[in-house]
Amino acid sequence: MKDALAQAERVCAARGANLTELRRRVLQIVWMGHRPMGAYEILETLAEDGRRPAPPTVYRALEFLLGNGLVHRLASLNAYAGCANPGHGGEGQFLICKRCGIAVELEDPQINSAITQAAATQGFKADSHTVEIAGLCPHCAA
Repeated sequence: MKDALAQAERVCAARGANLTELRRRVLQIVWMGHRPMGAYEILETLAEDGRRPAPPTVYRALEFLLGNGLVHRLASLNAYAGCANPGHGGEGQFLICKRCGIAVELEDPQINSAITQAAATQGFKADSHTVEIAGLCPHCAA
């Protein structure tokens, strides 16, 4: 978590973006486990801290984190996961366990390249892409 926060600080400083206390705390919460978290789970954790931000405040923090490449949104889960390579530009592949809910980010440049090339053959310029692969993690498959 310390590394993720330090990288987030560097990315934000390089972009002139303000990683406020709330944004930092939301990022910490997202990184707390290996399971992606929904916005309302993040709100519940903030409430345990004694904070009571309104849902739009958390969504704005998540939009900031997304926009700066610090988290990924996993559409199939309507949840957020920390980015293993902050600021890298909205590309990612995730292995998502259907049983326990963990998500592991892959960093395969060949997959990114294949997606970009396949889109280009259709005349499409992809700005970002997230590939979600559902299955069972090694623990749950055993």
